[in-house]
Amino acid sequence: MKDILVVDDEQQMLVAIQETLKRQGYSITTASSGMEALGQLQAKFFQAVITDVRMPKLDGLELLKEVKRLSPATPVIMLTGHGTVTDAISALKQGAYDYLMKPFSATQLTSVLSKATQSAPSLSSAEGGKIVTNDPKMKRLLEVAAQAASSEETILIQAESGTGKELLARFIHDSSTRNNQSFVAVNCAAVPNDLLESELFGHEKGAFTGAHMRRTGKFEVAHRGTLLLDEIGEMSSRLQAKLLRVLQEKEIDRVGAATPTKVDVRVIATTNRNLKEMVAEGEFRKDLYYRLNVIPIGIPPLRQRKGDIPALVNHFCSKFSENSHLKGFSEETIDLLQKYDWPGNVRELENLVRRAVALCRNPLVTPSDLILEFENEGDATSELRAGMSIKDLEKQIIRITLQETEGNRTRAAEMLGVSLRTLRNKLREYREAEVVL
Repeated sequence: MKDILVVDDEQQMLVAIQETLKRQGYSITTASSGMEALGQLQAKFFQAVITDVRMPKLDGLELLKEVKRLSPATPVIMLTGHGTVTDAISALKQGAYDYLMKPFSATQLTSVLSKATQSAPSLSSAEGGKIVTNDPKMKRLLEVAAQAASSEETILIQAESGTGKELLARFIHDSSTRNNQSFVAVNCAAVPNDLLESELFGHEKGAFTGAHMRRTGKFEVAHRGTLLLDEIGEMSSRLQAKLLRVLQEKEIDRVGAATPTKVDVRVIATTNRNLKEMVAEGEFRKDLYYRLNVIPIGIPPLRQRKGDIPALVNHFCSKFSENSHLKGFSEETIDLLQKYDWPGNVRELENLVRRAVALCRNPLVTPSDLILEFENEGDATSELRAGMSIKDLEKQIIRITLQETEGNRTRAAEMLGVSLRTLRNKLREYREAEVVL
């Protein structure tokens, strides 16, 4: 059911619109002033706003500006009398979706609203992934992402590990005009730097020892589509310079090739690191940062949107318990999960639900079914002590996490919110200091 906000200082008009749209299956929230509507917008996400132009204090045009500031992709339909057509035309120039001249018919209203809400962003990815949220900030973020999808500019997604950066990148691709072309993802942290150049740009036969045949790079594979550069902060400075040239010139230099190759690729980069700080510390090129950061998007961690936990648990339960007796999580268990800060974000929650589905023998998951999960966490904190240095604290946390993952460094890196390369460097640093882990 789509949520619509209707704003008009004429009570009869407000009631008439509300009843008309309710019969069409919409969920309607009303406001009798622009100021009241502003409060509603700050508290809740709406698929569309219908507002009168002429209202006291905060009029429809001013409200339009506020809607576009809070939720840029939300369509706004303006209602105008004969004497305010000029205002309506001005509203269209400022981003209104359409306007209706009073008096208008129920058919006219529902027709315009239907078209307006059809353009609202879907929360599902064509690849089968789904962004599950009831959080107003997340929904506004998705609107911004959908709006950004219609452009050709590069997008930089900065967020903690486990928040769903790749899923958001796929959502942007699926919402773009390139959605019938390839979506190609490259994890810059998982490929050694000496191989990453060939992975991205390809190479000619005989370009180096072991190059027995020509290889097509990911940029060429993604031609006319979207290329996701995951964990861009792990890329070497030499490759950063080469990537900058590709973004500027729209062409690649295949290793060993005599001439460059033109490519048409929309680039989305993601990172769990603060690239601006890396630029200040000389670890990331300033010019590349600004070239990537044309449209910046940040995903809030799960601890900042705990209201999404019940919906996420239900989603993952449905995903993993298709052939299971499990009916869900008890209210007490959900309450317990909402008291936890989820350092591993949505990925950690997904793994917890997966384990619960596999191990629980009762229809509902209860807190006792999660005792091992939380006992491990308690054991970890009990080993920490006041007065520990930051370095010793870091070593302790890494040791505990590796014990939890039975030495699986990839999983440990995910839980710690760092790249695998960063974890390897830390372990090497500790070995050199003769620290036994």
